[in-house]
Amino acid sequence: MTSLHDPLTLPCGQVLPNRIMKAALSEALGNKQNSPDGRLEQLYGTWSQGGYGLLITGNVMVDRAQLGEPGNVVIEDERDLDALTRWAKTTKDAGVPIWVQLNHPGRQSNPLALGHTPVAPSPIPLNMPGATTPRELTPTEIEDIIERFAAAAAVCETAGFDGVQVHGAHGYLVAQFLSPLSNQRDDDWGGDPERRMRFALEVVRRIRARVSPGFAVGIKLNSADFQRGGFTEEESRDVVAALAREGLDLIEVSGGSYEEPAMMGTAAASTRAREAYFLEYARTVRALVGDIPLAVTGGFRSRTAMDDAVRSGECDVVGIGRPTATTTDAADVILAGRAPALTAHRVQAGMRGILGKVTDLKGLDGFLDLGWHTDQLHRVGAGLAPDLDRGRIATALALLRRNGRASLGPKRGL
Repeated sequence: MTSLHDPLTLPCGQVLPNRIMKAALSEALGNKQNSPDGRLEQLYGTWSQGGYGLLITGNVMVDRAQLGEPGNVVIEDERDLDALTRWAKTTKDAGVPIWVQLNHPGRQSNPLALGHTPVAPSPIPLNMPGATTPRELTPTEIEDIIERFAAAAAVCETAGFDGVQVHGAHGYLVAQFLSPLSNQRDDDWGGDPERRMRFALEVVRRIRARVSPGFAVGIKLNSADFQRGGFTEEESRDVVAALAREGLDLIEVSGGSYEEPAMMGTAAASTRAREAYFLEYARTVRALVGDIPLAVTGGFRSRTAMDDAVRSGECDVVGIGRPTATTTDAADVILAGRAPALTAHRVQAGMRGILGKVTDLKGLDGFLDLGWHTDQLHRVGAGLAPDLDRGRIATALALLRRNGRASLGPKRGL
C-alpha cells in the first residue's frame, strides 16, 4: 500500500518526493508594485526545509486591475522575471517542486485595491454586507482573461517554477462561472452546466497548450459551494470528468466560498473532528479522474487521518494549509513521527453575545482566523518566529493597517 513517504510521479513526469503538500495560502507579501520581494524568498526558503513534497504559492493574480487584496503578486508579463526567478529558486536546493497558484478574483475583488467596479460572469454581488455589484464581462473580456492565465503560466515556466495551479474554488472567478448563483448568462459561457464549465476548461486548455509537456498544470476545484441553488457535488463530478480529459497533473479538492466558508474550519465540531472535510466527495470522483492524482485539502491534522487517506487510495496527496503558518516544518513533523498531530490554532471574535446580534459570527471568526494566520506568514517572511500568543485585537489592527476599510469586508485567504 502507498504511504505518505512514497514519491508520486505525475502524468507530466514530474516527481513529488512525498505525499504531503503545502496548500496555497494567500501571503499578501507583494510590494507596492505587486511584485515579489525578499519576504517571499524568506518564507518559501523556510518552507522548503519543512519536508513537503510540493509547495503551492497563494493567490497570484493575472490582472493588476483586479486584485483579491492589497499585497497580491501579479503576473501579466516578464517585467518581474528576475524577482520571480529568485522566488522559484528558493526551493531548488531542497529538491521540492514549487507551483504558482494563478487566480482572478472576479466579484471578490478587494474594493480598496481596485478603486472601481469588479467584474464577474453576471452582475450579481456577493451575499455579504457592503458587497459591490460587479459589471458583467463581455465575451471579448472573457477571452482576454483566459489568455492572461495562459500568459502568466508561460512566464512562470520561464522563471523556473515547476508548475501552476488554477484556482477554481472558494468563490473566485473560475468558481463564479461554475455556479448558477453567480453565472446567470445565456450565451456560450452560461445557461446550463456544460456552458458554465466552459471557462474552466478553456483556461486549462490554453495553459496546457502554452507550456512544455514537463511543466505541471493543476486545478483547485470545489466539491460544492454549500449554498442553496449553487454549485452541487453532482455538477462538480461532471466538471472533474471533463477536466480529466485535459492533460492535468493534479486535481485538488476543496469546497465552500466566502459566503459559506466550509474551507475555513468554521464547520461544526463533529465535522472538524472527522478531519478531511472533503474526503467523502473525493471517494466519489476517484474513478472519474483515471490516472490523474487527487489531492484533498481541508481539516487534516493527525498523521493517522493523513496516512489512512493515502493508504486507502481515497486521495494521492494530502494538502495542509493554515497549520504550515505556525508549524513551518509541518510535513517533517508528521513524516518523522515527531508528533501524532499538528496543532491547530483558531482565533474567534470576543464579545460574542453582543456581536452575534449585529453580524454573522461564523464569517467574522473566519475573517479573524485568516488574518491571524496571515500575520504569522508576515513574521516568517521577515525572518521571525511565529507569535502564537498574538491576540485578536492585534490581528484586527493589522488587518485594518494592511487593507483599510476593505478589511471589514470578505477576506480572501485560501
